[in-house]
Amino acid sequence: QVQLVESGGGSVQAGGSLRLSCVASGNGIGGYSVAWFRQAPGKEREGVAAISTYFSMYYSDSVKGRFTISRDNAENTVELQLNSLKPDDTATYVCAAARGDVRHFNWYGEHEYTYWGQGTQVTVSS
Repeated sequence: QVQLVESGGGSVQAGGSLRLSCVASGNGIGGYSVAWFRQAPGKEREGVAAISTYFSMYYSDSVKGRFTISRDNAENTVELQLNSLKPDDTATYVCAAARGDVRHFNWYGEHEYTYWGQGTQVTVSS
């Protein structure tokens, strides 16, 4: 079992940056792949980034080059650095974890993940 709590969301202007944190409690996070998903009103939930148990990193095309995912297993924390934010990045960002590894071809599938946080809101104004 693992519980996930996100923080770091807020309101920024376009071009700004935020750093989101996902802190896990319960089991150590080292045995889990962790992903960030986001959902905006009227849009499907989409995978933004993920990091596997082997520290492979995956990004959606829309954020690649702007967002960076990282993990610190000792601190049971996964971070998502959001740079060069755009209004289209506005969404609720949710951290999710899956036991074991996820592979490049399925990292973005929400059904791969068992544990979900409550989300943190990111709002980007033009």
